Order: sequence, then C-alpha cells, then structure tokens
Amino acid sequence: MILKKMKVILIAGARPNFMKIAPIYEEMRKDQYFNPFIVHTGQHYDHNMSQIFFDELKIPKPDVSLGVGSASHAKQTAEIMVKFEKVVERESPDLIVVVGDVNSTLACSLVAVKLHIPVAHVEAGLRSNNWSMPEEINRVLTDRIADLLLTPSLDANANLEKEGIDMSKVFFVGNIMIDSLLKHREIASNSTILESKGVIDSEYALLTFHRAENVDDMKNIENIIEAIGDIQKWIRIIFPVHPRTKARLKEFGLDSRLYSMENLIIMEPLGYLDFIALMDRSKFVITDSGGIQEETMILGVPCLTIRAETERPITVSIGTNIVVGLDINRIVTEAMKIIEGHGKKGSVPEKWDGNTAHRICLVIKNHHF
Repeated sequence: MILKKMKVILIAGARPNFMKIAPIYEEMRKDQYFNPFIVHTGQHYDHNMSQIFFDELKIPKPDVSLGVGSASHAKQTAEIMVKFEKVVERESPDLIVVVGDVNSTLACSLVAVKLHIPVAHVEAGLRSNNWSMPEEINRVLTDRIADLLLTPSLDANANLEKEGIDMSKVFFVGNIMIDSLLKHREIASNSTILESKGVIDSEYALLTFHRAENVDDMKNIENIIEAIGDIQKWIRIIFPVHPRTKARLKEFGLDSRLYSMENLIIMEPLGYLDFIALMDRSKFVITDSGGIQEETMILGVPCLTIRAETERPITVSIGTNIVVGLDINRIVTEAMKIIEGHGKKGSVPEKWDGNTAHRICLVIKNHHF
C-alpha cells in the first residue's frame, strides 16, 4: 500500500509544451503512485497560444499560473525563477518534470536544482550545435543539471554520452509529442478548417516560422518571403502567423508585401486540432519548428525546414524532412519537386508509438531519487 503519493510538478510554458505534458499528466492520473501538479508559466499567454491547447488536450486548469508573459530572455527567465521558487517552497514537490527547450524549461530547472528538488528532462539530448539559438543554450544547460534525462531517439543518447553525461541517468523513452498526435489525429479529422478556408486535401501547403534567427534578422525574413512569393504562384499556402513573426513583419515594413500575395491565406494562430488537420491533409509543410518536423514524419507529409540545421536529424535520415536553409533557390526547387509529385518518403522511428508517457512514468517509478 502506498502511504504517500509522489508529488510531481509538470511545467508548461510555451505552445509545444502543452502537447508534451498532456499525455504525461493523463498517464500519471491513472497511476496511484503519482500526484501530478501543473504549473503554467505563461510564457505563451494569449488564447490561441495557450488556453485553447488546455481545452483541446483536456488538460485541467493549471494548479498555478505564473502569468509571466512576453519579455526579453533575461527578464522572462528571471521572472519565471522568482515566481516559481515561491511555488516550489510552498508545494514541496518530490520531482519537477520539464519538457523541451524554452526559457521556462531552463528557468524552472535552475530553481529546482538550487532547492535540491530532482529534475526530469523530457526530450533530453537533442542538439543543433548552433549556439546562436536560445533553445540550444536551454537544452544543453538543462541537460547538465537534470537528474533524469529522458530521450526521444538514440542519437540524443549519443549526444549526451559524447558530452560526458553519466549515462546511468539517461533513458531512451521515445517521442512524447507523438503520444498526443496519435491520440488526437482521428478527432482532428472532424475539423472543418479546410472547408472554412476553401482548400482541398493535398492542394495546399502549410507554412509556419517564428524562430529568432529567422524573424529577427531582416535579410533572413526577406529571403523566406521571397521564396514564399514564388511558391504561392504554383500552390495555395496557408500561413497561421505567430505573434512574434507578425510583429517583426510589421516592424520591418514587410507585411504589405506578404498580404499582397494572392495565393497566400493568412490567419491567426490555430488550436491544436485544426492545426493537425491542416498538417495531415497538406501537400507539404514549410517550417522552422522542431516539433512539426517530427509530426510531419509520422503523418507521412513532406517537410521543408527553413533553418541551417536541425536538432532532430532523425527526421532527415529516415523521415520526410529536408533541411533547405534560407537559400531562396533551394527552398523553391525542393517545393517544386513536391508539387510535381516527388515528395520525400519516410519511416517511423523506434518507440514513436504513442506509449512514451507510459515509459516515462515507469522510469520515474523505478528511479531512486
């Protein structure tokens, strides 16, 4: 008989985190060993970037919302730490679970470690080897201080071993994003988003980009827009605009150029189910998102990644992903190949099967903190 449940704080901060904590929370709720507790830092805080994901993924209202909001990296990280420290001191958790690579991931890990609370990092070991990316800094530092490193693929294990990490705390559990994707794919098929936008299956492309190296650099964002201008002459493109991207387009005076493209459908950020529906039924996806590279691979949809590198090389080596960088000709050429019926085929990696949350819970239960 279990006398005391293990109190686990699950951290959600930005949009991708919600899809990652949902299956872990659900799995923990089914097991009498765990008492899961959700903290939403508020790194993404508007309805379409946050609350709608809690609604659609059926995650209960967070036990605590820090309400941090948007700010510079230093200010946002510091504010999360100050507010989260009070939560940890009040709640006295047995474990903190962080996911991904956003500022909330590192900030909450730092607080926990300094208060001697064990940390488990889900999606550990991913590396782009690009230190200009804030996400790379968050990933590497979180892995250095976490007590349990839960990896999505074997290349992540190799990265950690190469960095001299104690491999006794590294466990290959699979990709947590795929748990959510497989669970909600059928539900998403009922979405009417395609009909509402007047598009037909496989006769449109889906575009997303938001990373700092793409949208904060005027030359890079201009290259992306020029490539999209060429591609949309041949296929309709649906573009849910991230708030950061929208702000930079306006700041650089490029929004009017984008809005003048006749075959580009611009819309506000979407909920999870509508986005899955659009992704699943698209001809291909153009993105700088790590999670979308993984999801398109499972859906069998060709993906063009507009970055110089990816921290998810498995999506390239066995998946549907091609890293095209920011070269206009390369982006357009690879898009045209897909339009002409020569999209890249792929396969499903080991343990990307929808059971990652179960494996995570088993590892935590069997680990001696």
